Amino acid sequence: MCPIVVTIEDGRAVEVHGDREAPLYEGYTCPKGRALPEVHANPKRLLHSLRRRSDGTHEQISSAEAVDEIADRLRDVVGRHGPNSVAVYIGTASAFYPALGNVAGSFITALGSKMIFSAASIDQPGTRIADALHGLWLGGRTGFDDCDAFLFAGTNPVISKQFLSENPAKRLARAVERGTKVVVIDPRRTETARRAHVHLQARPGQDAIVIAGLIHLILREGLVDKDFLDRHVDGVESLRQAVARFTPEFVAHIADVPADDLVEAARILGTARRGGAGGGTGISMTSCTSVTSYLLLCLMSLRGWWAREGERVDRPNVLMPPNHAKAQARRPYKASGFGHKMRVRGLEQVVGGLPTAALAEEILLPGEGQIRALFNVGGSPMTAWPDQRRTRKALEDLELFVTTDVEYSPTARMADYVVATEMTLETPCITQVSEYIKYFHPGYGFSAPYAQYTPALVDPPAGSDLIEDWQLYYRVAQRLGLALNLVNVFGRIGAHMEAPIEVIPLDMEHEPTTDDIYEMMCRGSHVPLDEVKRYPHGHLFEELLEQEIGPRDPDCEDRLDVGNADMLTELAEIGDRATTTIPDDDRPFLFVPRRENRVINSTGRTLPGLMRGRSYNPAFMHPDDLARLGVAGGDLVEIRSAYDSVTGVAEADADLRPGVVSMSHGFGAIPGEDEDPRVDGANTNRLLRTDVEYDRYTGIPRMGALPVAVAAVRDVSPVAPVR
Repeated sequence: MCPIVVTIEDGRAVEVHGDREAPLYEGYTCPKGRALPEVHANPKRLLHSLRRRSDGTHEQISSAEAVDEIADRLRDVVGRHGPNSVAVYIGTASAFYPALGNVAGSFITALGSKMIFSAASIDQPGTRIADALHGLWLGGRTGFDDCDAFLFAGTNPVISKQFLSENPAKRLARAVERGTKVVVIDPRRTETARRAHVHLQARPGQDAIVIAGLIHLILREGLVDKDFLDRHVDGVESLRQAVARFTPEFVAHIADVPADDLVEAARILGTARRGGAGGGTGISMTSCTSVTSYLLLCLMSLRGWWAREGERVDRPNVLMPPNHAKAQARRPYKASGFGHKMRVRGLEQVVGGLPTAALAEEILLPGEGQIRALFNVGGSPMTAWPDQRRTRKALEDLELFVTTDVEYSPTARMADYVVATEMTLETPCITQVSEYIKYFHPGYGFSAPYAQYTPALVDPPAGSDLIEDWQLYYRVAQRLGLALNLVNVFGRIGAHMEAPIEVIPLDMEHEPTTDDIYEMMCRGSHVPLDEVKRYPHGHLFEELLEQEIGPRDPDCEDRLDVGNADMLTELAEIGDRATTTIPDDDRPFLFVPRRENRVINSTGRTLPGLMRGRSYNPAFMHPDDLARLGVAGGDLVEIRSAYDSVTGVAEADADLRPGVVSMSHGFGAIPGEDEDPRVDGANTNRLLRTDVEYDRYTGIPRMGALPVAVAAVRDVSPVAPVR
């Protein structure tokens, strides 16, 4: 995501630093970017593809043989079970390779399968559900750098980069210096919370209650944009009634935040002329992700914090067709109830796609519609999917499991075929993904019209047999006689854009280059890709800064909705649960996830240099909690939920509120393997069950604010799981 300068010696990358000649970033890049030479030179890197033997071990195979065998086995699976027996899972690492998701999606569609799953349904899926139920403002948001106040709920942009993509710590510091007031809701005093004017260090899982309390005060004190509400918003009175119970005293009691701090935060937000509000993983991984995201949009609309006619377009497109921003609403649209229905838990396709949290169950459930083959596209199911033990059973149950990978990861060890692939510095890249991701989550996208193209900088290692990820799907399709059609970016964004969807056929006789595919992806872009290629350091297309938000269409009658009945009913249920919940004496701590600055989910955790010699994910706790448990930093602790347990390495964090255990996800080994917590870390998804307390839309279980018990480990022998 960040522009970099790579020092190359003897054909190898030896150093990376931020590009000071590139606009926006001022030479910034994160530790993950600076570690690229180590990532590429990883001695554990896969340089050849692998095939699973009958005893479960793997043997080397050429990439051409792998493609042929995968095509033959896939043909057999489809012949016996039908095309919907084949699924694809698209993970977050696919963003490193812009052509990958597009070609893989085209492949599964050409096969005739509807079973396309992605990380979007387990990583902040409530954002898109909330957009659908609230409606969209076609003028977009006010850019962060122009805000007088901003509410960050369960997100730490200094580390996660959400809402502050470029040089986040410096952007945040500058905003505070010029008078922007920041409000943070987070159980940890994060790097972002340290800059906050008010930090509401709430009890984990109470984000919806805290935001409802802020809305209650804004409505009670009349701190709304009445003109904006009259012209563009429905449901205000329904919302007022729904939040009436969430008084400062109620919120203080339930969420354990000072009532005076809540009032101060509400008045900051309620008097800011321009502002914004957004959430992240913290609010997503509780069991009320959709309603919390919806309430943030309601707060935005009550304050009229949407960009107006004549203002500059925020995050204008470059390698996409031009923004057509208008100062008007797009009415709420369908959030669920269309597309393919799952066979488990009454789940179905929603606006964010099929529910990945149901995928393991769909693989394991016999009968018509059972998934028999899975292609993993840039993901790490073995460490990323909730309910890790069920995930292992599912992957073992498949007739064909294919993954691309750059190392022998836990997911690779489960696969029938591991296709070894080229890495980022060995492939060309464009910034289009960083542009269109803003249509999936408001916290992403370049703040200004910046774009860059970079050719491949180094060759793959000598003697290797590597292909680009997208080539696997093209070549298997070629062997099967399938015709692939790329769908332009509007076909992937869907409801967020009003633009024609273009279907572009691929030449299935002569394999295109990656640059050929990029040209297709950028067809009709605001700035031609050839023009972007003229600037090796990327370029800020300043002429696009002058784009203004157009007027409302004369016949537009669409309105935003802050009174959605389903969302307000769910809010009432949350309030009822909060007043009747009995503290869990058996599991007195609450587990919450956290981001690592040095890894992207599971990517990079095996590199000692990147992790500063630590390859595990510590179990962070408040020092007072450790003292009460008789545990010192570096000691092993057992963390036990109602369903399972993991062993972690304790570490003190005085910035956490007491009673909280905080760990990063994406670590650990395969259940049943020998596992050293000080080497592999612990997989927190082992503490979860997908079929218990899950989101009604997305099916994801409660992955944060999870009650757990913590005890010192005196005997390091494995603990039998509770099932």
